[in-house]
Amino acid sequence: MKELQVLYSRKNILITGGLGFIGSSLAYRLVESGAQVTLVDSLVPEYGGNMFNIKDIEDKVKVNISDVRDQFSINYLVQGQDYIFNLAGTLSHIDSMRDPFTDLQINCVSQLSILEACRKYNTKVKIIFAGTRGQYGAAKYLPVDEKHPTEPIDVNGINNLAGEYYHILYNNAYGIKACSLRLTNTFGPRHQMKHHKQGIINWFIRLLIEGKKIQIFGDGKQVRDINYIDDVVEAFLMAGASEKTNGEVFNIGGTALSLEDLVKLMIKIYGKGGYELISYPKENKKIEIGDYVADYSKFSNLLGWKPRVSIEEGMKRSFDYYKKHKQFYWK
Repeated sequence: MKELQVLYSRKNILITGGLGFIGSSLAYRLVESGAQVTLVDSLVPEYGGNMFNIKDIEDKVKVNISDVRDQFSINYLVQGQDYIFNLAGTLSHIDSMRDPFTDLQINCVSQLSILEACRKYNTKVKIIFAGTRGQYGAAKYLPVDEKHPTEPIDVNGINNLAGEYYHILYNNAYGIKACSLRLTNTFGPRHQMKHHKQGIINWFIRLLIEGKKIQIFGDGKQVRDINYIDDVVEAFLMAGASEKTNGEVFNIGGTALSLEDLVKLMIKIYGKGGYELISYPKENKKIEIGDYVADYSKFSNLLGWKPRVSIEEGMKRSFDYYKKHKQFYWK
């Protein structure tokens, strides 16, 4: 950690999607390191950006309310940056099927625009892209390593895969240092809590706090790979700090649990609550990927990263945070 703090000290850093869940959590760590941080976020209500996420550091960061689809804004913002943590994007699988062109613009076209801006105005920058397990589609074997076929089963997965490929292409063709971290299910403080389309774990947390019964689709046996936010932030910082990551893609994995076992654990930690198993809605069933467990040994062997916060500890921190601040997330 001390080595990372020294490396990022006084560096100019741009975080796209900077007022969102991962972006704001990353900003706290970078501010602690003495970095000069600029956050760009569109604050589109359903995407998760929230000014409260930076309440304790708002006077220590620059905030630019802009959309990554605005080429002129991005052309300006990339200039002079040492690092770009590229977290802007939509995550909803269902929305990507209902409105594929919006997903295309944000997760694919905008990524190309950011890279073109760097090619024209800042070729020395290092970019760390947030990929997703959805790029693999349904797992053909477990655990899933980076050599697994990429066969997305929804529009979101296809566009994220294309966005990632653009980053690797610009690394190889233009020397713009870039890498991608393929994330699984990340939970913790500062996640949006208005709907479940960007992650069901935090939505389950809200339901328990509200005293509502959790509904699990299917038999509840489907396995998910789960990470607490602090471990994911650490992975991003380590990926940015190393030249060995340039041009590479990495899985970031955590603890594998069935949804039913996860919910039982959450109820145990919270001290009350209940759940029920229900049939899949038709539109959800069509894009259900089944079990997923990540093999993250490539990243771990290269940089020594591994998850350090247990699901139990992460859940305790999350429940405490949202019980205290729910008025800023429930609206």
